[in-house]
Amino acid sequence: MGYRVAVVGATGNVGREMLQILSERQFPVSEVIPLASERSAGSEISFGEDEVLKVRALEKFDFKGTDIVLSSAGAKVSAAFAPRAASAGAVIIDNTSHFRMDPDVPLVVPEVNPQAIAGYTKKNIIANPNCSTIQMVVALKPLHDIAKISRVVVATYQSVSGAGKEGMDELFNQTRGVYMNQSPERTKFTKQIAFNVIPHIDVFMQDGFTKEEWKMTVETKKILDPSINVVATCVRVPVFISHSEAVHIEFESEMSVEAARAALRSAPGITVVDHRADEGYVTPLEVAGEDNVYISRIRKDPTVKHGIALWVVGDNLRKGAALNAVQIAEVLAQDYLKQKAA
Repeated sequence: MGYRVAVVGATGNVGREMLQILSERQFPVSEVIPLASERSAGSEISFGEDEVLKVRALEKFDFKGTDIVLSSAGAKVSAAFAPRAASAGAVIIDNTSHFRMDPDVPLVVPEVNPQAIAGYTKKNIIANPNCSTIQMVVALKPLHDIAKISRVVVATYQSVSGAGKEGMDELFNQTRGVYMNQSPERTKFTKQIAFNVIPHIDVFMQDGFTKEEWKMTVETKKILDPSINVVATCVRVPVFISHSEAVHIEFESEMSVEAARAALRSAPGITVVDHRADEGYVTPLEVAGEDNVYISRIRKDPTVKHGIALWVVGDNLRKGAALNAVQIAEVLAQDYLKQKAA
């Protein structure tokens, strides 16, 4: 026996990845229900290598008897359906921004703060952090454990898949258009993304930061330590999958490059590829489809008293979204709901 699992937003990039990862990791399911909007109802979607599931309409679905809901269908959709699903007894693991800063909703990265999952009982909701936050805090956690972090300065290089299928389509179509001497059309991004970078993700806030940059700050504080100061510049780049980050960390006490490298190598969910030679580092192209967060370019930051600089890369659809949600579900099932699967 296993759990009855619903996947909301099953036809989107992250929803499809959630279904794939549930199958890959052999999550104990008795039934998997893909849910999407009314217009997608009746369409078919793959679950694993051999199984094909019919998509059902989220608006009409009765969540009674559903154990776990993995959701990635947008903040407005989550705001509307999640309370209904929670009141029916399901535990929602939500990949949108809607619940992340709710004090009664745990914000979880299993390699960093799995103990926070216990707080799900307040609302039957667990929040998945922002993709760029996830890979950064996975890298920060083992370092923070041995020498407390006081400040982080991060510049992100975020792939277009973070903006969904429309973002990927826009990069593809604009790139093709450039080679065909056509004027690139813009619908998803504020400026041309092909052969360009855009220092603007999400809406601008009054202080000049974007909401994506704000998310990295407040989510890191909630997940890891409220005393850590974070300043971020988030940039969209013409890469299809995987986010990269240049992370500069200031510690309260001494941190050597050797100690940082050893801590990162022994930490769960991290692969260190750090050779000071041509090709001795990881790029976003190479980590697409990988589960771990990859770390390269570990070096001393000589501009502060106790500083280390890192290059951090991760697949934003997997560890940055779908995989993290499934890992939360695994801890939830093993440590909190396992009597249901007995």
